[in-house]
Amino acid sequence: MVFRRAGIALVMAALLSAPVAAATADPTPGPTPTPSATASPSPTPTATATPTPTPTPTPTPTASPTPTATPTPTPTPPGEPATEYSNPLHLSIPGGEAESCADPDIIRGQQAGDTNWYLYCTSDALYEDERDAAGGLVIHNMPMFRSTDLVTWTYVGDAFPTKPSWVAATGGIWAPEIAYRDGRYLLYFGASQTTPPAGSSEPGPSAIGVATSDSPTGPWTDTGVPVVTPDAGGRWQFDPEVLTTGSATYLYFGSYFGGIFVRELASDGLTSIAASETRITIANRYEGAVVLRHGGWYYLLASATDCCRGPLTGYSVFAARSKSPLGPFVDRDGVSVLAGRVGGTPVLTQNGNRWIGAGHNTVFTDFAGQDWTIYHAVDQGDPYYVNDVGYTKRPALLDPLDWRQGWPVVRGGAGPSDETMPAPAAQPGDTTAYRPRFVRDVRVGKTYARLSDSFNDSILTGWTWIRPESASFQLRNGQLRWQTQAADLHPPAEPLASVLTEPAPEGDYVVETKVTVTVPAEGCCYNYVQGGLLIYGDDGNYVKLASSSIWETRQTEFMKQESPVPTGYPNYGNTVVGPVGESTYLRIVHHDGLYTAYTSINGRNWVRGGTWSHDLASPRIGLVSMGGAGFESRFDYVRVSALRD
Repeated sequence: MVFRRAGIALVMAALLSAPVAAATADPTPGPTPTPSATASPSPTPTATATPTPTPTPTPTPTASPTPTATPTPTPTPPGEPATEYSNPLHLSIPGGEAESCADPDIIRGQQAGDTNWYLYCTSDALYEDERDAAGGLVIHNMPMFRSTDLVTWTYVGDAFPTKPSWVAATGGIWAPEIAYRDGRYLLYFGASQTTPPAGSSEPGPSAIGVATSDSPTGPWTDTGVPVVTPDAGGRWQFDPEVLTTGSATYLYFGSYFGGIFVRELASDGLTSIAASETRITIANRYEGAVVLRHGGWYYLLASATDCCRGPLTGYSVFAARSKSPLGPFVDRDGVSVLAGRVGGTPVLTQNGNRWIGAGHNTVFTDFAGQDWTIYHAVDQGDPYYVNDVGYTKRPALLDPLDWRQGWPVVRGGAGPSDETMPAPAAQPGDTTAYRPRFVRDVRVGKTYARLSDSFNDSILTGWTWIRPESASFQLRNGQLRWQTQAADLHPPAEPLASVLTEPAPEGDYVVETKVTVTVPAEGCCYNYVQGGLLIYGDDGNYVKLASSSIWETRQTEFMKQESPVPTGYPNYGNTVVGPVGESTYLRIVHHDGLYTAYTSINGRNWVRGGTWSHDLASPRIGLVSMGGAGFESRFDYVRVSALRD
């Protein structure tokens, strides 16, 4: 939601992922739209032995949070402004620091004399030593924090000591969205499960609720009924976001199962007008909408892939824009987020440092006019609560949001910071020393002719097959035309797909290909047919960038497979990059053990995606065509080049 008050624009949003169970026995990972009906404290299992990059919620270790008194906020005189900060944000709680603040949202005090900022987090455990009588982690229902400098925060209680009566006992209260309207605060939230419908013992589907208060820290009074009621088909009603324009107030909501939608809100903000509903995104791609206005455009920022896969989380934020708050929203390439070959331009994604899975953000503008974003991420060196492997910690991070040629990027395109940064201007009269330095794009050097192939010969030269008996291909019209296999690369699952490989050069390099996968541009379901490029160590260790069919969507998936891993840890994680085209250009850049994905739909304008680190022994460049039979991956070339400084 956008507020204009005291010369400051506050853009607020929230995001959370949801339970998923795989609905197919196909071995290739990909988001699945089947919601889970369990509130198990462990990650939702898939229906096959193969890991699946489904949107998964943080597990709920205990269904009964400890009631917490909510203190009345006290206006705090601004002290000396903070001049610097480092991630994660410091969230002080009695006896220590909060270890998680997922799906963060923020507002500055709107009442006279209140100079505080307020931070709201999704329901979660705050620290690993707080346990209930059964030994389970205590869940706080939307913890709240207060700060005067946007750097150091103090816990001020939980929004809901007990859950609203219409939320099921097994349901979570997720993804806060804070707003101020007509002299009171409104706190919107998603409920993962509602009370059982009449005649049923099973929890009802998800819904969006709202509570009101005269204070930003409560006490909060729930309205008693959802502002967006459960969908009869079980569509995921998650992740509220409120935007007020000159003529209307809109509520955005939704997630992977169903997509993101928008409705008008009634004048009091407590009910939505169902007849006004408009679809914003295709299903099985986005959740956690943020909508902000900049330069005459409305920008949709939304998160994609799995929020909570521990050290292999690939969650990322993407942008699309429209002249209308109702869309249609298109990305930098002009591709709609409603299309089967779904659009989206990366805004925030992992860069190779310790922070991965960066997403579900909120945006605000400081008193110096600089935009900032607060989001959650995962420390890949410390991903889980102690003794709770599988329960991903998601601390809150802060970084500047910059604008480059009309599109938002975090920290000049550098992504999550892991070094000391200049602090925001949190109070009137404050300044910030931050100045954007935009990241220079990769520069490709000389081509290695001996490792590059245009597939113009009648035989493959310099390539080595792994499992050649499974490969059905031909060289025709300057293409390698390879039938997609009903197989994948996730041992010990079988059958394992063929891989066409050649040696990777020493040092840093760039490898590119152009691929056409012959699945239709629209329609469901061709799970998970794909063709693409990989840097291959062995069947259990590689990174792969492919044009992939995932339910209704076609996406460029960049994934990491790793083995062996500690007990309970995932061995597969994925992120996604730019849109799929009629043909799609794929590029992996290797630099000092880091692998960064790029995609293009025209071979000229490249979209930079996320980075995986991987220690691959004797890596080889590879191609795959797999995930389901009946289609063809057509490779025009493989080009291997030096990476210029």
